[in-house]
Amino acid sequence: MKRRGTEGVVEDPRVVAVVVAYNRRQLLSEVLTALQSQTRPVDDIVVVDNASTDGSADVARSSAPGATLIRLTRNTGGAGGFAVGMAAALQRHEPDWIWVMDDDTVPTESALAEMVNAIDRYPGPDLVAVGSRVVWTDGSDHPMNTPRPNPFAKSEEKEFAAVVQAQPVRSLSFVSSMYRADVVRRLGLPIVDYFLWNDDFEFSSRILREGRGLSVPSSVVVHKTKALASTDADPGPRFRLEVRNKVWLFRASAALRPGEKLVYAGASVRRWIVTFLRSADRATLRDGLVTGLREGFSARPRPNSAALREAGVPDDVLAAVDGRAA
Repeated sequence: MKRRGTEGVVEDPRVVAVVVAYNRRQLLSEVLTALQSQTRPVDDIVVVDNASTDGSADVARSSAPGATLIRLTRNTGGAGGFAVGMAAALQRHEPDWIWVMDDDTVPTESALAEMVNAIDRYPGPDLVAVGSRVVWTDGSDHPMNTPRPNPFAKSEEKEFAAVVQAQPVRSLSFVSSMYRADVVRRLGLPIVDYFLWNDDFEFSSRILREGRGLSVPSSVVVHKTKALASTDADPGPRFRLEVRNKVWLFRASAALRPGEKLVYAGASVRRWIVTFLRSADRATLRDGLVTGLREGFSARPRPNSAALREAGVPDDVLAAVDGRAA
């Protein structure tokens, strides 16, 4: 996708990267260095420090002195960090696309160039999101972030994706994905109260309900997690958030169509069963299931501004976090 400049000259899209940081200062330095070493440079960088206690903010200042740094006064989770970061990008940097990643996601030097190339060459309409191939430190595909083909994609969408050696997807991970800024303005930001787990699934599915998305294998990032875990690995007490947020997704979100909800709900239940069967601490998972179901059905997520109250969000950004930025 190209955009037209003030003199009528076709320009590359303006890409703003958003990094959410929490107590991984060494990796954050590596991520920011990699972002500034892209063969297709990013136009701006926004770093959201989620109330780190390890000096991550100082690392951001020294590693990327030209970046916009927002220091929150409490940890708002990945969902809150990305909502704040995207709002800041929209309010302050006028992006065409917003590229998001965690502070343990190290992009290879051509990661952005390959995504932009796929966008430029895509022959079809309504492309609104693209994502990278995510590998672990040993170079193998990371099972936690391996995109699944869109089971609802029609033949034309598959053919368009094949032209750019990509795969049509219905959702993407926040571990390196990029979203068209005008669509984010219209459809809203991540939901802060999700905190973590399924926040990226809900957001990307909501964006992609009205457009098309691609997984671009030639765009590669390294997700430096401590272990090579999959989505059905035992999450311990965090299982409560998986359950609660899935209930919220199916009850309160417009991300999925009714038929899609049935498909994804069935897949979630199957994955939960596998997790239970493999767990050495089923009592914790059982408690998480009960609590998550109760919380999911008894309440709904708050507006983003309420969830971020007294979190240290700058006033101009806070004014935008409930969805449609000015």
